Amino acid sequence: MLTLLLASALAAATASADHAFLHAVAGGDSKAVAALLDNDFTWTNVDGRTLDAAHARQALPKPAIADESGAQSMQYGYGNVGVVEVNAGKLHTLRVWVKRPAGWRLLVYQEVKSLDAPATVTPGAGKNCENPCGAVPYQPKTATEREVMEAYKSLEEAAMGGKAKEWSEIAADEIALVSSNSDRVFDKPTRAAAIAKATLGGVAPTKLLSARLFEFGNAVVMTSQHQSDRGGLIQITRLWVKRDGRWQETLSYQTAVAAPRSSY
Repeated sequence: MLTLLLASALAAATASADHAFLHAVAGGDSKAVAALLDNDFTWTNVDGRTLDAAHARQALPKPAIADESGAQSMQYGYGNVGVVEVNAGKLHTLRVWVKRPAGWRLLVYQEVKSLDAPATVTPGAGKNCENPCGAVPYQPKTATEREVMEAYKSLEEAAMGGKAKEWSEIAADEIALVSSNSDRVFDKPTRAAAIAKATLGGVAPTKLLSARLFEFGNAVVMTSQHQSDRGGLIQITRLWVKRDGRWQETLSYQTAVAAPRSSY
């Protein structure tokens, strides 16, 4: 396993909780898994189906990446938020851990399957991008939420407008953009280059339908549901970190919701 660890006790603590979670999942120990889930936990599988904590505890889903021993794994620590990103070919998993009074709890488990070939279409927000580049249907509850939502709208407006420099100022150096509408994982240089050339590789801003923001000091976890101009729904998780007085996005995992299968 190729692992990139930040040299901190936080990363070590997150790794310990994550290891316990994986061990419990592999062993089918639903009781041990349940104890590690946050009350606001969500599990989104590769088809975009999302379960809350109660349903996940009743029937534990099977991970898309059954064995992570040969996968690429990155771990990052942001105060009271820990992140684990796993890549195995076209399959990608995100786990977001948060520090609660009772210990580390898993807030987000999200899976993404990349396209097998380059995207032929790019689902987006429409020509004018009024939402999310302008007004969005979310009323911030705190000053922090207000700042994060402004950063989010600015990021999307920059991406839509081909403003690579402005986008790069809001994107963290370690940003990972993973989408089931694209055949690749974008890092900061490749995403900035794509924005500059207006070749977004299947990933573009989409209309925000709803969002939930979880504050942990200088880190904010944002989970949201979106709708593209082609009608498809998308589940997205973002992490925002405040650095030098400015909010930056460190990741964006986007899972398209698969159309219901026909019963006949």
